[in-house]
Formats: sequence, C-alpha cells, structure tokens
Amino acid sequence: MPNWRSLMTGLFAVIFSAGAVMAETDPLPSWKDGAIKKSITDFVAHATTEGPDFVPAPERIAVFDNDGTLWMEQPFYFQLGFAFDRIKTLAPHHPEWKDRQPFKGLIEGDLKSALATGEKGLLEVLATTHAGMTTDDFRRTVVDWTQSAHHPRFKRPYIELVYQPMLELMRHLRTNGFKTFIVSGGGVEFMRVFAEQVYDIPSEQVVGSSGVVKFQRAANGSIKLIKEAKVEFIDDNDGKPVGINRFIGRRPIFAFGNSDGDHAMLQYTAAGAGPRFLGLVHHTDAEREYAYDRQSHIGKLDKALDEARERGWTVVDMKRDWKVVFPHQTRPAN
Repeated sequence: MPNWRSLMTGLFAVIFSAGAVMAETDPLPSWKDGAIKKSITDFVAHATTEGPDFVPAPERIAVFDNDGTLWMEQPFYFQLGFAFDRIKTLAPHHPEWKDRQPFKGLIEGDLKSALATGEKGLLEVLATTHAGMTTDDFRRTVVDWTQSAHHPRFKRPYIELVYQPMLELMRHLRTNGFKTFIVSGGGVEFMRVFAEQVYDIPSEQVVGSSGVVKFQRAANGSIKLIKEAKVEFIDDNDGKPVGINRFIGRRPIFAFGNSDGDHAMLQYTAAGAGPRFLGLVHHTDAEREYAYDRQSHIGKLDKALDEARERGWTVVDMKRDWKVVFPHQTRPAN
C-alpha cells in the first residue's frame, strides 16, 4: 500500500518549489516584458552577484518618491485632499470661513476657486488642518480619513490607488537585500500612518517634510507632542538630497521619481561611485490613470525628463510598460 502521507508531502513540495521558481522567474508580473523590465532585473542581479558591479548589502539603499511615483497624485496631492476634507469637517466651528478664500471654495465644493489662491492659500489650509493637535490625534485623524475618503474620479479609497508595478519592484528589491525608503515632499507624519500597511516600509524609513513639534508636559504628568503651524523642513527639490543625508546617512544606489521635484534626488544618486539605477515614472495613460508631464501644475516633469533622456536614465512609460496600474485591476494574460 502506498504511503499517502509521503506522496502528498512530496506533491506539495513539488507544487511549492514550482511556484517559487515561477516567482523567481518573474518577480515583476505587472510589468510588460521588454527593455525597461530587463534593465531593472539586470541591475538587481548584477548588484547582488559577485563581480564588478556587486554592491555590499549595507550599501543597497533604494529611495522612492511617493506622490506620482508610488501612488496617484491627480487631480491634487492626496494630502491636500485630506486637508480639504478636514476644512469641511471643521467648518461648523469657523463661521468666518464662509466668506474667506480658500476656505469658502472648499466648503462650497468650488475647488477651482480654492486652488486659485495659490501656494499661500494652500499653505494656510495645511497649517489650519495639521496644527494645534497632538501627534496622536493627528494620526487617528489620518487613519479615519484613509478608511472613509474616496478619490473623486475613481471612487475608491486613496490608499487603494497605489501602483501595483511599484509594489512589486520594492518587494523585489527587499528580497535581494535592498533597504527601501520613501523620500517625498509629503508630510512625514501623514505618510507614516499608512506606509507600513500599504508599502511594507516601516515608519522610520519614511523621509518627508515636517512641521515644528513641541514637547508638552501637563500639570497632571501627561506627556504630549503638539503640532505647531511652523515649517521645519521641506523635503522636496534640493531638499531631498539634504533629507537623504540627514535621515538615511548613505547615498542611494537606486532612485525612482516622477517629476522635477525629484530631479535633485536623482542627480545626487547618479553622482555616486559604482553602479546606479535612476528611474522616472512617466504618466502617459489617460484611460487607466492620467496623462501629464511638462505643462502640469501637479507633478510637472520637464527638466528631469530632458536629463533622463540625455543621460540614459530609465523612463517608465505607464501606458506602454505596465500591464496594470492599480492592485485591483485585472492583469492581462500577456
């Protein structure tokens, strides 16, 4: 009589080992086969294999912008969406807002008028909605928002509008001994709320813009950190290399962005010795996401695109190079 337990154990071993082989064969299943995908897998293979391009594990630092690189950024940065929703929630306690822009526009759903106030108006919105509370209260507020707010076009929670190909890429890097960091112009405390859940990146590996936080010891002995309406550090444009130096302490060998706001980060990465990988996500898919670059007010890609083409950096054409954009989309057979 055959030993069924041994047979089944052997069968499962074959199935699982076959699955492991398939996973190793194609670590980026949502990327279309071609030069872009191959450039990524080849770089990782060379960096992790003994030879002239081998990189010791501690030096395998990969940095990623967030808005427009790991998740959508249109028609506005999602952190602004959070701030806009907070204005509506707080409006009943601020009757003076009904006649004052940009608050008036946000309360009435007139986004165009609100955005017309420019950077000054938007900074006022961010200060109003992000300051004056404890860091714990802010975190709870962001958690509630991620669970309830939906994108105006796609009608899905914002945290579902992450890019499946980029999730696969970061996982492939980590599997091969890379340490992945978010380096973004977004608020560091905002991104840390969901970074581990959505990207599998722990909060200490998130570098972002920050406001002043004040330590407060109450008379009853309770300890609090209070967010103030003062900017401490802007992690965008030239600030990104500064943030990398300050908070990571190693020059990356792998960097991905999508806009001119990431240009300095890519240049800083490229300036290092040894093998480097520089990538840009080019938004070319108006049907599945959005199509924009040089003329966009959000995620403008102009000078960085020119340098990428001049220096041979990898430019990912979203429409051409990705089988799917979001995790909930169905992946084509081929």
